[in-house]
Amino acid sequence: MTYPAGPPPYQPGGSPYGPPAVCVRHPDRPTGLSCTRCGRPSCPECLREASVGYQCVDCVAEGQRTAPRGTTVAGATPRGRSLVVPALIAVNTVVFALTAVQAGDVMYNSMSRLFRELSLVPGLVHEGEWWRVVTSGFLHIGPIHLVLNMLALWMLGRDLEVVLGRGRFLALYLVSMLGGAAAVMLFSAPDQQVAGASGAVFGLMGALVVVLRRLRAPAGQVFGIIGINVIFSLTVAGISWEGHFGGLLIGAAATAALVYAPARNRTAVQVAALGALTVVLVLLIWVTGL
Repeated sequence: MTYPAGPPPYQPGGSPYGPPAVCVRHPDRPTGLSCTRCGRPSCPECLREASVGYQCVDCVAEGQRTAPRGTTVAGATPRGRSLVVPALIAVNTVVFALTAVQAGDVMYNSMSRLFRELSLVPGLVHEGEWWRVVTSGFLHIGPIHLVLNMLALWMLGRDLEVVLGRGRFLALYLVSMLGGAAAVMLFSAPDQQVAGASGAVFGLMGALVVVLRRLRAPAGQVFGIIGINVIFSLTVAGISWEGHFGGLLIGAAATAALVYAPARNRTAVQVAALGALTVVLVLLIWVTGL
């Protein structure tokens, strides 16, 4: 029997007629195994079990990058960690600490100069101090007020941030806060001083109801919580029911625009809807000052 001259042809998995193949990632390791996806020789350390055979780590990584990811009803990619909610809690806590230090009293931090300059007073907004409609949402009157709002933000916000996505959730929070401020401007006395994240928190309550309805999940408990808070807002002295109701309604409306937007051009529709809602609120605040 005669054999053809020259070296035998290369075989990916090695051959009895030539030198064994080596792992593409570890050239010092001979192997008789290969990736079922790309066919390259790979050692056992570089192979991962797949639905059919074994794939090399490079093909596994490529598959993870190119695989389509699921999205929520708002078009967001689910993420494991909540970032916006802890950041908002941190900002509110830092602002409270600054006012408490400046006032020299934790219980009466509202006596600080910073608090007086940033709280919402409709008459002062009419005179041009427009920033108060935003900064007032990060102020709190005493530690109990802060703790209650931040606890509610933590409980409501974590799940909503996952469903809506970080950017959409932050937009919802801010527009709800603006809705609460607009209601205060419309229905409160010019000299009434208002502060707190309650408008934004009530907006999250409204948002949760809309999301649950969109998912066709029971919302009875949330309605019960909202009812209790509405009664509390109307019966306890010193609470701005205007800010609560304004945040609740605007939060629900903004969330409806987010979760019911059509899949086609979803992001554009969401941005347009929230932008239009913001413009309407700003116009309402401006009109009250005329």
